[in-house]
Amino acid sequence: MPKARIQIMDTTLRDGEQTPNVSYTPSEKFQIAQLLLREVKVDRIEIASARVSAGEAEAVRRITAWARKAGCHQRIEILGYVDGHSSVDWIVENGGAVMNLLTKGSRLHCERQLRLTPERHFKDIAETVRYARKRRLTVNVFLEDWSAGVRDSFDYVFSHVSNLTGLGVKRIFLPDTLGNQSPEEAGRYVELMTRTWPGVHFEYHAHNDYGLAAANCIAAIRAGARGLHTSVNGMGERAGNARLGEVVASVNDLTDSTTQVNEARLVAISEMVATFSGRPVSENAPVVGRDVFTQTAGIHADGDSKAGLYANKLLPRRFGRRRRYALGKLAGKASVDQNLKALGIKLLPENRDRLLERIVELGDKKHMVTAEDLPLLIAEVLDRPDSEIFRIERYQMLSTNDELPTASLRLTYAGQSIEARANGDGGYDAFMKALAKAARKLDLKLPALVDYKVRIPPGGRTGALVETTITWRRSARSQPFTTRGVDSDQLAAAVMATEKMLNLIAGERARPK
Repeated sequence: MPKARIQIMDTTLRDGEQTPNVSYTPSEKFQIAQLLLREVKVDRIEIASARVSAGEAEAVRRITAWARKAGCHQRIEILGYVDGHSSVDWIVENGGAVMNLLTKGSRLHCERQLRLTPERHFKDIAETVRYARKRRLTVNVFLEDWSAGVRDSFDYVFSHVSNLTGLGVKRIFLPDTLGNQSPEEAGRYVELMTRTWPGVHFEYHAHNDYGLAAANCIAAIRAGARGLHTSVNGMGERAGNARLGEVVASVNDLTDSTTQVNEARLVAISEMVATFSGRPVSENAPVVGRDVFTQTAGIHADGDSKAGLYANKLLPRRFGRRRRYALGKLAGKASVDQNLKALGIKLLPENRDRLLERIVELGDKKHMVTAEDLPLLIAEVLDRPDSEIFRIERYQMLSTNDELPTASLRLTYAGQSIEARANGDGGYDAFMKALAKAARKLDLKLPALVDYKVRIPPGGRTGALVETTITWRRSARSQPFTTRGVDSDQLAAAVMATEKMLNLIAGERARPK
């Protein structure tokens, strides 16, 4: 038996624009609308409220003109009000074909906010709907504050919907306006509506004040709702609306229903809305967050490599993404292997273990190694001397704008601990002069520094690892040699490269002539 298809109406451009300090230009609305309909393939979009501003009218005209040429003008919806002819005329004059009429879904809102009797409100609604249909508009109806109205005054809701069913409206929307419902309540009251009026097309409009919007959407369609309302990245007032990505994935995977949404384009629309709104997406946002397909624990990477034990139905390839294995202090051998495999690199087991040790060491310093960092780390690990006779145990470099930089260090060599301090023209120059003082106490001649290079992996991240490569020469006649260090701090990388140099020359001095 084929799955029932649930309609998705996305309201990013109307309800989503009620996010504080968010306002889209007509061009931005046009770009978002095109991507939502043409590539993401939501069923319908709500793009504006009637009579808001000249800019809103311009956006509506651009979108509706394009939609008519593209044959999808019935998929464009505009919020209108019970205001006689005003909203209807505004929508028609700007090219709209569908009005979503905002009405009061609870007796409290009707009597306290509008200060009208239910009978008067229903009469005004009927007049607006008849005029809209006369002007050839398709009409859907919002029952604002329905979640409270159906709980507290079902007789009011019953009279309201009974009135609407005789007016030829196409769909009735059931909003949880204040995000107050639990999944149990959403299911119970949506089922009350669908059982009472089995022939009516009901859609559920969730808000996320308790973080339950996606769960309430699932409960609603299980109770018979035929459509759900979403916004990209959950944009909307207060805690926002139901998130498009979450809802689509949940419907497709966790229910007997499905959607026509193209999951592979959910990340693209998420990034576009984040850019235009100036509201970044949380890194752990389901489906579209940067980190949601990243395994951090080494045990998870191991289970995936053996039998896909830590994967669920939310496979990254569905959304045009791929699984990542984080390299930090919780990484294991399998984490390293997965990343090396992706880069096409093979290491001997002992070198892989040294690489993992270095990754964990960096993780303790709160640095998460990326795939771009790995080649630098591999080169640094393979370049490490077999034995470490010298250890630079501690160092400090101090630079101010009105004094020469100062460096102090403590190193150990063959059981000895030596401290030194010096000034220099720069931080590293001061460090090398202090090192030269310590080396003289050990009767060790330091090679000359020939070249000093710093490289950062591509990507432009300020927290990226830095590779410092230093070239040395023992004498005018000898061949130069290089050492490298890799760290998130440039001076620390230089100190590592210098420590390697010390161990190389100390190792040579220790070998028999």
